[in-house]
Amino acid sequence: MYIIDGIAYAGERRPAIKISGVRPLDGHRLWLRFNTGEVRTFDFAPLLSEPAFAPLRDPAVFRGVYLDYGTTVWNGGEIDIAPEYLYENAAPVSEKIAG
Repeated sequence: MYIIDGIAYAGERRPAIKISGVRPLDGHRLWLRFNTGEVRTFDFAPLLSEPAFAPLRDPAVFRGVYLDYGTTVWNGGEIDIAPEYLYENAAPVSEKIAG
């Protein structure tokens, strides 16, 4: 149990998930390093049909990914995706992937 601002929570306190490294890969995939030390890859292709992510269909735009306070963003911050979503839906990587 832990307490924040006078509210008791069950379980152990876990740090907020943040991304500490990101690289675009071929096939609209992302290489991600999380603040947990884990490395995972995320396949963005299934999300490209969503209107919010449609600009990322352009490989040049997709390759423009960068980090802003632990979140992956594109287009000057107009497009982003929650680090928690990426963490939950990305596949663990057992070895380094070349850029």
